[in-house]
Amino acid sequence: MAAGRLSLAIDTATSVAVVALGESSGALRRELTWSAGYRHGEELLGRIVELLAAEDLRRDELGAIVVGTGPGAFTGLRIGLATAKTLAHELGIPIVGISTAAALAHAAAADLGADHIVVLLPAGPSGIVVTDVRGAAVAQPRLVSGGADLELDAAATVIAVDLDGRAAADDLARGSGARERLAESLLALGAARLEAGDADDVARLVPEYVSLPRGVAAASGEMAWSLDRP
Repeated sequence: MAAGRLSLAIDTATSVAVVALGESSGALRRELTWSAGYRHGEELLGRIVELLAAEDLRRDELGAIVVGTGPGAFTGLRIGLATAKTLAHELGIPIVGISTAAALAHAAAADLGADHIVVLLPAGPSGIVVTDVRGAAVAQPRLVSGGADLELDAAATVIAVDLDGRAAADDLARGSGARERLAESLLALGAARLEAGDADDVARLVPEYVSLPRGVAAASGEMAWSLDRP
């Protein structure tokens, strides 16, 4: 990314969508967040236009795209990734995919001074996706079906997002704090990747969503990760 040009960050992995502008250094310049529900397709582009207009910025003045890859709900992630990839392709600028769980852990670590963070995110109405993050090392997310033991390391700091009524109050509070700094973390992690020349191939970048195989997983709880596709 050319020095002085801004990055656009997009995250649609949780119920609160984020678009933000950041300096080439990774510093947050401006952000918009909103409760997206199931309206990502209706609102995302309009919010990006609003964000750019607030900085009197044209799309072709952007230097890079940073996008949260989840884990998260299928619809939101699909729209967020498709929008980010389309912009990167059309503008001919680099794109970096950052695990939303890793960005949440990065935000929590900065606030709490913890090195081992476990991020809990929902997988449908009863399942939970568990992601262990130790410093810069992000483990493969694992699905825990409803009612099963999460088997968490007792020494880890746990944060939970979008799990009201299904996670401990303290974990939810830490998750809320981390989500408030999600844009900052996405931009910081994205800037580090861009500085290292570690941009993603726009054609190969895929979200970390979980999808239920039709007619199978309702009984078994088995999930298919997008990253496992050939």
